[in-house]
Amino acid sequence: MTYETITVDVTDKIATITLNRPERMNACSLDMAGEINDALSTLGDARCLIITGAGRGFCSGADLQARGGRSISGGEGSYIALTRHYNPLMINLARLNMPIITAINGAAAGVGCSIGLAGDFVIAGKSGYFLQAFVNIGLVPDGGASWMLPRMVGKARATEMMMLGEKISPEKALDWGMIYKVVEDADLLAEARALATRLANGPTLAYATMRKNILIAMENSYSEQLLAEAEGQRIAGSSEDAVEGGMAFLQKRKAEFKGR
Repeated sequence: MTYETITVDVTDKIATITLNRPERMNACSLDMAGEINDALSTLGDARCLIITGAGRGFCSGADLQARGGRSISGGEGSYIALTRHYNPLMINLARLNMPIITAINGAAAGVGCSIGLAGDFVIAGKSGYFLQAFVNIGLVPDGGASWMLPRMVGKARATEMMMLGEKISPEKALDWGMIYKVVEDADLLAEARALATRLANGPTLAYATMRKNILIAMENSYSEQLLAEAEGQRIAGSSEDAVEGGMAFLQKRKAEFKGR
């Protein structure tokens, strides 16, 4: 399918969604949010997803003024845009049944920061940075940032990001445990692709169950999480990949997972 604000490629079981409004630093318009949502449901045989941005920025934040008839402004407009467009996008990313890698080139600001940090593996180029810029224009963080950041980096650092509105370098983000790796800009997509290849050839059903359990673990009690693990093991243990993994272990060979 052809989109106006993103490009989608599925090759070798790896899907790549590229935010493609480089003239606006890939600001996420309502249309872009809708197109990403649509793409997430049409990834075909992909078993891993890469999200990155075209040009010199990953995503500079929300763009509520992108198209005349679709423009939304003011507090009530922001509420509508979040509840109808951006929040469903963040939920769909969290519930996706495959690993997500985000490759951060340049700014990941506002809701772009949330999209960037939605990756299971966040790889940042040295030009990348993370910014909760809302306070600088008298607004509050959205896109799940106020839920996500305290759990990632703790209350003090999350408060620093949200209330001071200063750029967080990729090196600091790595030190804080926000991201997986920092690489040279020229190596960013190659690094993302190499990791995606590894994940796309792994036990996809098990990965999907891991994603779910990691998400719900942030709210579950210990006993609830033990039960969730048991239920996840029942699902994964009934898969073809689990049979193949067991046979490969006994035969002392590398498993060939099919994602089933």
